[in-house]
Amino acid sequence: MTDAEQSSCLVCTLLRRLRTQHLPRIFAIKERMDHGERVTNDDIRYLYESFSDAMRTKALFEKSPDLTAICVKVIALYRDISVEALENENGLRI
Repeated sequence: MTDAEQSSCLVCTLLRRLRTQHLPRIFAIKERMDHGERVTNDDIRYLYESFSDAMRTKALFEKSPDLTAICVKVIALYRDISVEALENENGLRI
């Protein structure tokens, strides 16, 4: 298997995991933040680990504009969750 084929298989696997595992949990956390709940230690750990994983695989996704757009949207989702979690912790949400 060539390097390009390996990279393609890896990207497919990572996208499948994003769709079936990461996004459902991230959206569940986001929904709870939208309702003013506080972030849990498990949420923080999960977000940190999944964001770290995303940063490690960033080079694979930078080779394609379509994949870069997906990465940007997921990173924006992490940012939105972080901002809302901080607002919830500080009692700034009404």
